[in-house]
Amino acid sequence: MHSKFGSLKDLSARFFAGLFLCVSATMVAMSGIHFYTGFSADIDFVSAVIKAVNDLFIALATYELAMGIFKEYRHSEEGDLFLSIRRTVTRFVSVVVIALVLEGLVMIIKYSQLDLAGNLFYPVAVVVAASVLLMSLGVFLHLTRDKNALPSG
Repeated sequence: MHSKFGSLKDLSARFFAGLFLCVSATMVAMSGIHFYTGFSADIDFVSAVIKAVNDLFIALATYELAMGIFKEYRHSEEGDLFLSIRRTVTRFVSVVVIALVLEGLVMIIKYSQLDLAGNLFYPVAVVVAASVLLMSLGVFLHLTRDKNALPSG
């Protein structure tokens, strides 16, 4: 029974890791398309580059997620699983925070150039949300610094 569960767990981990790798590769391709279309006369080049960079950050986040899933379920020992989950969450949240901050800064620059100062609360909210996420990651890392430091209950 245990070997069937292990086999199913391994198969599902490989499936989801492969699925996220395909999404990541698709986003890299979309980034290339957005960058290439930026050379067209009817599309603003800066906007196309910004779209391409946003696509690359999404690709990086999904790649990290795929690698995390694959590594997380590859380990069989509980200690390795705990440390792997901690590393995976840290890497994934770090990439998401970077993407959110860059997106917020790009939106601030874009709204400033278009004289849409009334809409600046959207990118400020994105940057504040990224800050809260980063602080939450710090709390998570503090609470999980040692396996025995976790509250039992």
